[in-house]
Amino acid sequence: MVTISDAKSASSRENRTAAHTHIKGLGLRPDGTAEKVLNGFVGQERAREACGVVVDLIKAKKMSGRAVMLAGGPGTGKTALALAISQELGTKVPFRPIVGSEIYSAEVKKTEALMENFRRSIGLRVKETKEVYEGEVTDLTPEEAENPLGGYGRTISHVIVGLKSGKGTKKLRLDPSIYESIQKERVAVGDVIYIEANTGAVKRVGRSDAYATEFDLEAEEYVPIPKGEVHKKKEIVQDVTLHDLDVANARPQGGQDIISMMGQLTKPKKTEITDKLRAEINKVVEKYIDQGVAELVPGVLFIDEVHMLDIECFTYLNRALESKISPIVILASNRGVCTIRGTDGITSAHGVPTDLLGRLLIIPTYPYDAEDIKTIVRIRTKTEGLELAEAAIDAIASIGVQSSLRYALQLMTPASVVARSVGRTKIEVSDVRECQELFIDASTSSRLVEKGPGAGGYIS
Repeated sequence: MVTISDAKSASSRENRTAAHTHIKGLGLRPDGTAEKVLNGFVGQERAREACGVVVDLIKAKKMSGRAVMLAGGPGTGKTALALAISQELGTKVPFRPIVGSEIYSAEVKKTEALMENFRRSIGLRVKETKEVYEGEVTDLTPEEAENPLGGYGRTISHVIVGLKSGKGTKKLRLDPSIYESIQKERVAVGDVIYIEANTGAVKRVGRSDAYATEFDLEAEEYVPIPKGEVHKKKEIVQDVTLHDLDVANARPQGGQDIISMMGQLTKPKKTEITDKLRAEINKVVEKYIDQGVAELVPGVLFIDEVHMLDIECFTYLNRALESKISPIVILASNRGVCTIRGTDGITSAHGVPTDLLGRLLIIPTYPYDAEDIKTIVRIRTKTEGLELAEAAIDAIASIGVQSSLRYALQLMTPASVVARSVGRTKIEVSDVRECQELFIDASTSSRLVEKGPGAGGYIS
């Protein structure tokens, strides 16, 4: 017996709840001023307004090659601000978030990893006018001929494809190589397809909605018959990053035999792309931009924990920012005055050299007060599907003021587990206090370390 089960709709798909799932944007009014609470963001009005100006500059393409720093203590919303900027920019602008320690890779040099992320943050929108044939397949007949090599086998000489659109029908005589593409796409009569005249590329769009009433378990999607003529000129827009172009040109184009395939498999996963290749790609990109074929879309590279970078990386970052093609760089640090990594004890604000600091627009973030933390807790309870008593919200807010917002929010989920273990769905103050005893905060932990063994501290 055939087993048939209900398919879950995409809207009911379960998503993982992350630390910043509730952030939907910067929460600004049309005039650029910040609401106290909007789009999941609470407080930090001045920082949000400053980020709004940065977003406007990015959209106007007047901020390429510049850098911004978000400076503030842990849990003051720096990463949330960066994510809100990406939400405001939309999906068409590349946004590449990394952590400072990410660039220390055993496979490639630090500067190479940094440049790779730079190139991932720069988009290229290519506009191309192509001649295409599109319509519903009404006929699909491969025609055979005698095999030129002799023997009893026969070979396909060409294929006849009938296409129907909103304004007419057309019969096409196609090359056998295109028939291979048709077979790969599993095209059948009744499917809507798209054939590029120049390259012969075939794309199956879906099943024609004229067949929507039939009982077909394998039809992924029903689509309407294309409007207009079967043969038409169409403007196609493709979005790629400069890193995609680098990789496509750096990859060796081996044959399809077993030896070349094995050679590609045994090559290291990461290979450094030379500056010479990147310079050549930049020349081609600039040529396309001058011709009006392509448009450069400077994106955002967000480097969190920037004090983890060393002096070599900072020097390279300075040079990369001066390049003609560069993204907007947003840095974030929760350190005050600290030693610059890779130097002999040279200190600077946020662990960033003074020459780079002079280039930055610095946006400060400040600790949240009790009322702000209460509002954030209420938003997180809805996001995580939890139920808290009002007294428990007050208790978590006071913990957040005394220690940190991160620690306060981390207590919520364990507290819900403790509440369920005693048969309650609502989290009470007692559950929060029990979790506070089970999981200590960073300041309590450091005090225990200072006490040492035998004085009520950790045992060595």
